[in-house]
Amino acid sequence: MRKDVRILLVGEPKVGKTSLIMSLVSEEFPDEVPLRAEEITIPADVTPERVPTHIVDYSEAEQSDEQLYQEISKANVICIVYSVNNKKSIEKVTSHWIPLINDRTDKDSRVPLILVGNKSDLVEHSSMETILPIMNQYSEIETCVECSAKNLKNISELFYYAQKAVLHPTGPLYCPEEKEMKPSCIKALTRIFKISDLDNDGVLNDNELNFFQRTCFNMPLASQALEDVKNVVRRNMTDGVKDNGLTLKGFLFLHTLFIQRGRHETTWTVLRRFGYDDDLELTQEYLFPLLKIPPDCTTELNHNAYLFLQSVFDKHDKDRDCALSPDELKDLFKVFPYMPWGPDVNNTVCTNEQGWITYQGYLSQWTLTTYLDVQRCLEYLGYLGYSIIHEQESQAAAITVTRNKRIDLQKKQTQRSVFRCNVLGARDSGKSGFLQAFLGRNVARQKRIREDHKSYYAISTTYVYGQEKYLLLHEVLPDFEFLSEADLACDVVCLVYDISNPRSFEYCAKAYKKYFMDSKTPCMIIAAKSDLHEVRQHYSLSPLDFCRKHKLHPPQPFTCNSADAPSKDIYTKLTTMAMYPHMTQADLKNSTFWLRASVGATVFAVLGFAMYKALLKQR
Repeated sequence: MRKDVRILLVGEPKVGKTSLIMSLVSEEFPDEVPLRAEEITIPADVTPERVPTHIVDYSEAEQSDEQLYQEISKANVICIVYSVNNKKSIEKVTSHWIPLINDRTDKDSRVPLILVGNKSDLVEHSSMETILPIMNQYSEIETCVECSAKNLKNISELFYYAQKAVLHPTGPLYCPEEKEMKPSCIKALTRIFKISDLDNDGVLNDNELNFFQRTCFNMPLASQALEDVKNVVRRNMTDGVKDNGLTLKGFLFLHTLFIQRGRHETTWTVLRRFGYDDDLELTQEYLFPLLKIPPDCTTELNHNAYLFLQSVFDKHDKDRDCALSPDELKDLFKVFPYMPWGPDVNNTVCTNEQGWITYQGYLSQWTLTTYLDVQRCLEYLGYLGYSIIHEQESQAAAITVTRNKRIDLQKKQTQRSVFRCNVLGARDSGKSGFLQAFLGRNVARQKRIREDHKSYYAISTTYVYGQEKYLLLHEVLPDFEFLSEADLACDVVCLVYDISNPRSFEYCAKAYKKYFMDSKTPCMIIAAKSDLHEVRQHYSLSPLDFCRKHKLHPPQPFTCNSADAPSKDIYTKLTTMAMYPHMTQADLKNSTFWLRASVGATVFAVLGFAMYKALLKQR
């Protein structure tokens, strides 16, 4: 909502503009009226909406046209004052003042107008018959009010309506000619309905309505009040209530009713609670709350965020198959202004045999977004209504900023859950296959991936000493001379060569010597395509001798050309190296070390899935 409101009063001379302002301030009709009142500011604590309000007078005798134009451009709302006993002043509303104001304001964001009929104490009749056609002709006119500065009639109401026209404008919500809500308002309220429909059954039941009411207005509705609301809808439409719950049509009808009855503030309170601004766009403050991330720190989702995302998944997994079909995924993202996940996501995370994103894959993609682009994650959580459903100040409460990596190295332990592994290697060395194998895909399944759906990332869980961790693999393009800081910044490096290509290892050796030999980043060399015949590498040292010379773990044989899903042992090793970068290569070569880590992985992988299935059955 606006921080303050600026009201400008214009109109013909002697219609009582200055008297209205002075009567409001002194609460009595002034004996002497100056040509123009000084600008006054009404403090926030004495206005109904708790917003400071500036009231500005205009005098043709004291001000130039240029000064008038400046005041029009600064005003949030303009009151055109006429005298109810002066026909000429009423005619000037349409012949002079409205055209003048419209010429000085942008067509797409017209300033709201209030027509003010002053001196109602001097006549017996109302001017409304003359004014109503004018109101119907100009959509920017919010309302009309008749008042008397002398009798103090409707003075407070006049300025309240002016304030309300700015803070709760009709224009963005409703089209008076069509007598229906505008498409942008319907779109915003539809998103709000979907977020509030916690079980995604298409109706708001009593619990959901109460949660919505408490969220927006800080108070629940009594049982009888709930029934009264539903009865109003039932009387006016046949499909507004279903299974004793409010449908989307019923929800939209109620808001149309609020607006038609002049209770715009009810709809605006709801819209603003769900992050919308005066143009019915989600505000930057709502989508991108402040989040400070010091250097060498990473971003992860916390426990509450994962619980929220689990509930969103459950809400849309209609067939309870632990995967999201294309229709289920489309339904989940209906609260977004665009589809955030492209076809490459299906090749970044785990999917089922039909290629649908699994529960594990869904959480993995959120983890990846949080790690690589936390601002985008905040935006996405904003669309889903995280801060509203979890009753947090903002979705920044969903993010954990990890401590500096140097402190982890000093303390020889880490609390982080996500580790990045950059995968380097010459062209056709098997990097893409290595990424896809992590997602359980053998060569046969990898051949079904379209080139334009390819991903340079793969993320899934591994288990080290019984702890679930995410390993994020990133395939770095093999442009040896132009590796950026982002290409080099990671927790562990994977150098991949093709054992059947004699020129493949040379790239790994050069990359290691140029970029990683003097760094503290642990490295592993992968002997890919190990099902093929191994040839001698055209390099001064064999891969094994190179590893011995540089105190690296021996090259790890790897293939994804198998009938079953490829083994995940190598990924557990990479995660362990990322978690314990301080360990010497001698430690890492110790077979019992790997055995302890990987046995925990197997047990917890089985347990983790079994526990999720059990929870699903309970629900």
